[in-house]
Amino acid sequence: MSNSSSITQFLLLAFENKKELQLLYFWLFLGIYLAALLGNTLIITAITCDHRLHTPMYFFLLNLSVLDLGTISSTVPKSLAVSLWESRAISYWGCVAQLLFFFFFITTEYCLLTVMSYDRYVAICQPLHYGTLLGSRACVHMAAAAWGSGFLNALLHTANTFSLPLCQGNVLDQFFCEIPQILKLSCSHSYLREVGLLVVSVCLAFGCFVFIVVSYVQIFRAVLRIPSEQGRHKAFSTCLPHLAVVSLFVSTAVFAHLKPSSISSPYLDLVVTVLYSVLPPAVNPLIYSMRNKELKDAIRRLISWTFSKSDKFATSPHQ
Repeated sequence: MSNSSSITQFLLLAFENKKELQLLYFWLFLGIYLAALLGNTLIITAITCDHRLHTPMYFFLLNLSVLDLGTISSTVPKSLAVSLWESRAISYWGCVAQLLFFFFFITTEYCLLTVMSYDRYVAICQPLHYGTLLGSRACVHMAAAAWGSGFLNALLHTANTFSLPLCQGNVLDQFFCEIPQILKLSCSHSYLREVGLLVVSVCLAFGCFVFIVVSYVQIFRAVLRIPSEQGRHKAFSTCLPHLAVVSLFVSTAVFAHLKPSSISSPYLDLVVTVLYSVLPPAVNPLIYSMRNKELKDAIRRLISWTFSKSDKFATSPHQ
């Protein structure tokens, strides 16, 4: 294939060609996907329906759950189809759309996690100004800025990546279309422009990371000044889920893209990619619901209400 204009499809060859292993991948990915759908849908529904959760923290958590659903839905359904059927192909424009949406959701999620660290900082370090600094309009503006920044970043990277001439075939050693795999197919030196854009994005991501770290340094200092042990525990417990989600997100993404080439292998690359792209959307709802009594109570009330409605419908006389 001389250039990208002659490519009509890509081949996703991350999975083994053995039918038994393909079925194993299918059931594993299906289980993770269903867990992510169930957990995030429960959180979205509970926050939407329970007026007691209409606060800035839960507003941002609702956005995070929507992004988690988008992230995992942009990659896993196609990988399930690849594992179940013989065809490994994804159309050229399907690959473009997959890369765009995945990069959009995952970039927006990182921006939103940065905003959520500010929410926790204000709640603990400046509680008297919480209602002023994080009013409903300010929350909407910050969430919109995160979504807008993510979309603009994804659009620039996607347009730039697929404007490169692709001369190294159409085989991607991954279960979805991602920028590093596309760059491997580009002609010699033609990928330097995208590498430059990636460097700019990494610098911005590092800036967000520094903001998160500084926020938590201030949070820890404020928590340690609380006189009662119960007060310290309560303040820290509101930050622990967010800190755990940020740690999981950052550590897996950094290891996936900055691991030494000496330890790189197709199997390790696949596992690491699953860790940063598929696992967090399924684990995040569990992290937030385990340490948050208000959210657990809201989900419990939602489930009880659902079952009571279904029981009433089942026992009602049919006309």
